[in-house]
Order: sequence, then structure tokens, then C-alpha cells
Amino acid sequence: MKRLVAALLLIVIVLLSGCECIGGFGRDVQNAGHWLEDTSERVRK
Repeated sequence: MKRLVAALLLIVIVLLSGCECIGGFGRDVQNAGHWLEDTSERVRK
């Protein structure tokens, strides 16, 4: 029983931290997209 609870806690921790990593990666990609868009606007002018 203790092993089951420990395994479930470990899985939950990994999933939650994985979601935060994916969220951070998404923000990085979004910022890169904004930078590209701003740069292309400056080049067009």
C-alpha cells in the first residue's frame, strides 16, 4: 500500500512539473514569434 501511494505521488509530481515545463516552452516559442513579427515589420518599413 505504501508503495502504491508513493508511486502515485511520484507520478503526480512528474506530471505537474512536466506541465510547467511545457508551459514555459510555449511562452518561449510565443516570445520568439513576437520577435520575428516585430523584426519583419521593421524590415518592411
